[in-house]
Amino acid sequence: MTEEPGERERTVDRDAAPSRGERRAARGWAKARRAASASLRFTSLRLRLVLVFGLVALTAAVAASGIAYWLNREAVLTRAQDAALNDFQQEMRSRAGILPGRPTQNQLQDTAGQMATSSQRFSVLLMAEGANGSTVIGNSDLDAFTLADVPRSLRAAVDKQQPLTSTNRSPYHLYWQRITADDDTPYLVAGTRLIGGGPTGYMLKSLEPEAKDLNSLAWSLGIATGLALIGAALLAQAAATTVLKPVHRLGAAAKRLGEGKLDTRLRVSGTDELAELSRTFNQAAQALEKRVAEMSARDESSRRFVADMSHELRTPLTAITAVTEVLEEELDAETGSVDPMIEPAVRLVVSETRRLNDLVENLMEVTRFDAGTARLVLDDVDIADQITACIDARAWLDAVDLDAERGIMARVDPRRLDVILANLIGNALKHGGSPVRVAVRTEGGDPVGGSAGAGRPAEAAGPVEAHHAVDVHDPDAPDDPDGSEGPAVREGNVLIEVRDHGPGIPLDVLPHVFDRFYKASASRPRSEGSGLGLSIALENAHIHGGEITAANSDEGGAVFTLRLPRDVSEADPARTPGVPGERQGGVR
Repeated sequence: MTEEPGERERTVDRDAAPSRGERRAARGWAKARRAASASLRFTSLRLRLVLVFGLVALTAAVAASGIAYWLNREAVLTRAQDAALNDFQQEMRSRAGILPGRPTQNQLQDTAGQMATSSQRFSVLLMAEGANGSTVIGNSDLDAFTLADVPRSLRAAVDKQQPLTSTNRSPYHLYWQRITADDDTPYLVAGTRLIGGGPTGYMLKSLEPEAKDLNSLAWSLGIATGLALIGAALLAQAAATTVLKPVHRLGAAAKRLGEGKLDTRLRVSGTDELAELSRTFNQAAQALEKRVAEMSARDESSRRFVADMSHELRTPLTAITAVTEVLEEELDAETGSVDPMIEPAVRLVVSETRRLNDLVENLMEVTRFDAGTARLVLDDVDIADQITACIDARAWLDAVDLDAERGIMARVDPRRLDVILANLIGNALKHGGSPVRVAVRTEGGDPVGGSAGAGRPAEAAGPVEAHHAVDVHDPDAPDDPDGSEGPAVREGNVLIEVRDHGPGIPLDVLPHVFDRFYKASASRPRSEGSGLGLSIALENAHIHGGEITAANSDEGGAVFTLRLPRDVSEADPARTPGVPGERQGGVR
């Protein structure tokens, strides 16, 4: 007889393969890991929040779905398995147990067929020893179930006789195993042997209906996981919007604050960390606005003081200048009316008065730039003639080489261009080494000087009367028909390079050469210059829409490059506000 169902023993499911749902769950987990690694490459906070929410939701959904699938799989397979095994045991007791000790093949065949009619619908194979001592096999379905379908490990376990102990009262047990056929159909195989020399029976039951149910469950869990992922993404989007909206407002407010709108404030609502950050921003903006207002007030007060002081100094300076001119005439007179003992003091007074007068004029010019009241009076000028006039007016003809071609016209303010040139050339003569070379070229072109003669003195560039204003070209006049005076070409920029042959500018001084009142040598604070010349030159270049740069030449000496547009009236309005003709200037 067979053992009781509660005493049967399981064999190891070594041949069982993972189901389709398990493979799908594994693929989903691998995809989640790839998504997690890819999220590290994103820099957007919104994307990172969505990916983190999605990864958490996917991990939770996959874990919950995997646990639910595993529990349901075990429950479904165990229920089907127990029902089949119980029915097989019962059939072995009731039908195989009444067979004679040496049955015939027909008897085994009939019994196997009767056992297969059980409610569980499984195939049965019975083995017994025949009358002549040979093995007799009876099969309910010869085509579907043969001895070759039974794993060797299961046959060995069924045929093995167990020793009888206090806990084991049966020499033979019922063993089962789940296998997968070549067509991926799962089967349950079980076998047992009747006690007392009865036949050995094997059972084969298809678990395909249960597998289909489990596949449907896996699909349902996968759909639920996808819906959970979509819901997590929507939730992350909502959370990101809630979190990032104040951050975006803070960024926009910081940008406005950086643009100079110091009255920018954020609306504060709530008591969370973002609200506290908004309060901190408002406090910082308020403190910054107050500090900037105080600094602006002090700066305005300083500018007003310099302007007022300059204006107040002009009246006594006018009187002092008149006196010094008289004293200078007396010094130069042949009569010699000035006492030789006080002549050095008189000359010192005359020179210092001139220096003080120049300083006051420079301060007045600086205050115009600071107040934005510097004006441009534009005219068409020939650059070569303008440079020649500047050099000739200051008696620098022997110390300066001009490399410029006539006919390069530009619409600029002649007076302010003269100030720029005088400061650049004078600075080169005073602090650099001779000779000082001035070259003119167009933007992107070579230095022009073929007709003027490179390296020749300034007067060789053409006849220019000393102290004469530059020739003004009427823009409304028609072009000269015979070509003697061609139309002015205004494309591109004009570059004027002033180069000396001195020791150059020290690298620590180079960034400060255009600073006001800056002097390279602290040991010579009483130098002739006021430290405002290059600063004023740069401001004049700016209101023209141009620029001045300073550098050291590879061949030695310093190089100052003035870049001006050919037509200031067409320059960038942001740099040169106003209208053509008489233009309102402003300092950048």
